[in-house]
Amino acid sequence: MNPGAPRTDVDQALLGHEVTYRGLAEQRLSPAEERFEKGRRTTGMWLAPLITVVFALLPIDMAPMQQTLAAVLLGVIVLWVTEPVPIPIGGLIGVAAIVVLGVASATDAVAPFGSPTLFTFVGAFILAQAMLKQGLARRFAFLVLSLPGVGRSTFRLIVAFGAITCLLSAFVSNTATVAMLLPTALGMLAVIAKLLQDRELVAADFDPLRLRVGAALVLMLAYGSSVGGLLTPVGSPPNLIGRGLIEEATGRRISFGEWMIMALPICALMFVALAAVLLLLNRPEIRRIEGVEEYVRAERANMGRLSRAEKNTLVAFGVTVFLWIFPGVIALFAGTESALYTTVSDRLNEGIVAVLGASLLFLLPTDWSKREFTLNWSDAAKIDWGTIVLFGTGIIFGSLLEETGLAETIGSSAASALGLTSVFAITAFAVLLAVLVSETTSNTASAAVVVPIIIPIAAAAGINPFVPALAATFAASFGFMLPVSTPQNAIAYGSGVVPITTMIRSGVSFDVLGAILIILLLPLLIGVTGIGG
Repeated sequence: MNPGAPRTDVDQALLGHEVTYRGLAEQRLSPAEERFEKGRRTTGMWLAPLITVVFALLPIDMAPMQQTLAAVLLGVIVLWVTEPVPIPIGGLIGVAAIVVLGVASATDAVAPFGSPTLFTFVGAFILAQAMLKQGLARRFAFLVLSLPGVGRSTFRLIVAFGAITCLLSAFVSNTATVAMLLPTALGMLAVIAKLLQDRELVAADFDPLRLRVGAALVLMLAYGSSVGGLLTPVGSPPNLIGRGLIEEATGRRISFGEWMIMALPICALMFVALAAVLLLLNRPEIRRIEGVEEYVRAERANMGRLSRAEKNTLVAFGVTVFLWIFPGVIALFAGTESALYTTVSDRLNEGIVAVLGASLLFLLPTDWSKREFTLNWSDAAKIDWGTIVLFGTGIIFGSLLEETGLAETIGSSAASALGLTSVFAITAFAVLLAVLVSETTSNTASAAVVVPIIIPIAAAAGINPFVPALAATFAASFGFMLPVSTPQNAIAYGSGVVPITTMIRSGVSFDVLGAILIILLLPLLIGVTGIGG
């Protein structure tokens, strides 16, 4: 401990920070960590261009445009992993390279920046900013901490929060679930950080953004939403895409109930594996948090009643969540094939809903006589634009993987080289390919690219494509290693609490465990239930 060091303002560090992608001078690192970070970032400076040039010049049997795209993408992945430049800039360098090298025109390359997913980010981040500014996130955090037994242990807290996330994401979009719960996670982390600080278990000038308990909590939120999204056909876009392709290819309809029968055991075991991975690799600084229940009761009493600004934020948040959930409710009763569901889900796009909900914050007054509203534009301007740019570049590369045929080339070449002839082999290949594609593009694009590859491979081997195609659909929701792999990863990384190295280490471990569970359990469950017959 350093008694002369200034005391860290936890609330400002966790709930008021605006910088996600911090340079070395902006972080508090140990000498060993600083040496590692300098080496990692310096390596990326020369390794990224070297890999790009070498792969582009290799004499391989691949269409020139596909080879150029693959070379640029490999270089960008090195930039994302090693961070010689801020991660969003690494993506923008890649976008510039594909235009300069003629892979796509400038207009076509930047078109995905108009994706509704990016508007989901903008709206959700503005809502989160209001929840943090007005103190509503802190209230939610104390509400979760006050649940019986939860507030006594960081392990229980993380597992309980993950369970809530999984259940919500089964019916609400994964991105929306993470966006709505992230402020609560940061609020809970602020409470734990203050306890560590008050008990002098950390240095007075510690960095709350580098706590292991924070990384475990936020990664549980991001990864837990992907696990829960597998539970129902409407839980994640890849589910609907994969189910539609499978039904078209096999003529076998998968009902809502059949999907849940197959998914529930896998999701349950995945959640156990997720909790084990996160708590082992990101062991919280403190396990027992005695006294927190009394502390929580006292703080909740001091908060008093909801302010007008909190009520307004709650209204905007409630309207947004209701409109996000509404298409899923219709799907439960009318089915995803109904005209009503199609109409409602098309018009209540989650990106548009997020923007509409955020707009309410600028319309609901806190003091009409002074024309003061719940949020000002100066508040909204503080949202994490870097993460929005980062995910936009991920969408660009995902669309180009499909448009240039590079994804299909990779899948077909690998299947041919490996000589896949059995259900198990093709299923394992489907899962691995889907996970790998998901790491560098959106999970939606992964399902759209991989499932159409797997179905003809299975048909050529004389095998029913139901099992491998469904396995690919499930695995398309994976991709836990990089911020660009899924929107929820990007949001989690945008919190500033999860270092890229921590995300890679935790994500790879969960990728492997999850893939094994799908490969082993899905054929068994389909065989026992007879659903695919």
